[in-house]
Amino acid sequence: MAEFTMELNDEQREVRDWIHGFAAEVMRPAAAEWDEREETPWPVIQEAAKIGLYSLDFYAQQFFDPTGLGIPMTMEELFWGDAGIGLSIVGTGLAAVGVLANGTEEQIGTWVPQMYGDAGDVKVAAFCSSEPDAGSDVAAMRTRAVYDEAKDEWVLNGTKTWATNGGIANVHVVVAVVDPEAGSKGHASFIVPPGTPGLSQGQKFKKHGIRASHTAEVVLENVRIPGHCLLGGKEKLDERLARARERARNGGTGASGSVKNAAMATFEASRPAVGAMAVGTARAAYEEALEYAKTRSQFGRPIIDNQGVAFQLADMRTQIDAARLLVWRASWMAVNGKPFTSAEGSMSKLYASEVAKKVTAQAVQIFGGNGFTREYPVERMHRDAAIYTIFEGTSEIQRLVIARTLSGMPIR
Repeated sequence: MAEFTMELNDEQREVRDWIHGFAAEVMRPAAAEWDEREETPWPVIQEAAKIGLYSLDFYAQQFFDPTGLGIPMTMEELFWGDAGIGLSIVGTGLAAVGVLANGTEEQIGTWVPQMYGDAGDVKVAAFCSSEPDAGSDVAAMRTRAVYDEAKDEWVLNGTKTWATNGGIANVHVVVAVVDPEAGSKGHASFIVPPGTPGLSQGQKFKKHGIRASHTAEVVLENVRIPGHCLLGGKEKLDERLARARERARNGGTGASGSVKNAAMATFEASRPAVGAMAVGTARAAYEEALEYAKTRSQFGRPIIDNQGVAFQLADMRTQIDAARLLVWRASWMAVNGKPFTSAEGSMSKLYASEVAKKVTAQAVQIFGGNGFTREYPVERMHRDAAIYTIFEGTSEIQRLVIARTLSGMPIR
C-alpha cells in the first residue's frame, strides 16, 4: 500500500506538465468557440487521441497509480483548461467506470476499448442512469430490462436523460430495473452495443454551462441485447437478487451482507474525480482573478492593493487547496482499498463543488462589469461551475450520504 503523500513524483510531474501544456495550447484557445457552438469538439478530442491523452491505456495508467493521484491530477489540469471540452474528453470515462465497477474481466476487455476507438477513428461512450422522474431518487427508475430466456436476450424499454454523449456514443451503458419489487437493489447495468436497433437520441439539452459537452435523452424501444451484455453476468445477478430478497424478508437485516446498487457503485468510484474537476475550474478562475487584480487599476493603484479584493483572493486560494486535499485523500483511500467509513468520497465531491461555485462567483465579482461579459473567461467558468453541485449526486445528496454514514441512521 502506498503511503499518502502531497508530493508528486518525477513521473507524475512530467505527466501533469504534459496535460497542462495541452490544456493551455489546445483547449483554452478553442474553449469560447465550442461553448458558443454548443457542439462536441471532435477536433480537440482527436488531437487528444493523437498524443495519447484520449485513450484507454492512458486512463488505465492513471487509474492504477498506487498513490491514487493520477486521476485527480489529470482531471484538475484538463478542467483548468476548460470544463466543457474537458467533459467531452473524459465523459467516456464514466461509462468505462460503470463497466469496471460491475463487469467481468471478459466484458471489460471487450467493451472498454470500443468506447475510445483509436486515434484514426475516435469513439465516445455514454453512461445512462438518470431518468425524467428518477434523478437522485434512483428507486423511482422506470426503465425495465426483461429477460427472454428462449433467446437468451434482454429487452430494454424506457427513457434516460442527462446522458453525457447520449445518442452519439459508440457504446451505451444503461442502468435498468430487473426486479421492481427489490427497489434500488433490483437494478442492473447493461451494455448496448453499437448500432443496436431501438436505441435513439431524444432531446439534446441546451445548457447553462459545460456547453461543449453533448447532453441528451436516450430512448430505448424494445432494445434487444445478447444475454452476455448484462454486466457481471446472470448468475451473479441472480445471487444478488436472492440476497436482496432475503434481507427484505428479514426486515433489512441478516448475514447475507450488503447488496450493491449498479448505479451507486459507479458514482462511488467517480465522486473524487468530479471533485478534482471542480478544483480545476476553481483554480482557473482564481488565477484569472489574481492576474486581473494585479493589472487592473482604480483610483491610481492596482485593485489588489485593496483588502476587499486581496482578502477574497486569500480565501479563494485557501478553499481551493483545502478542496484538493479532500480529493487527494479520497482518491488515495479508494486506490488503496480503504473504506469510506466517513463518506470521504462524498465529502470531497461536496466541498470541491461548493468551492468551485463560490470561487468562480468571486472571480466574476473581482472582474466587475468585465466579468459579466463573454470577453473574459470567468463568465464561462462561473456558468460551468454550476454543474458540479448537481451532477453525479447533488450537494444535498452528498450531505445525506455523509450524515447517514456518520450516524448510521436512515436520515431522510
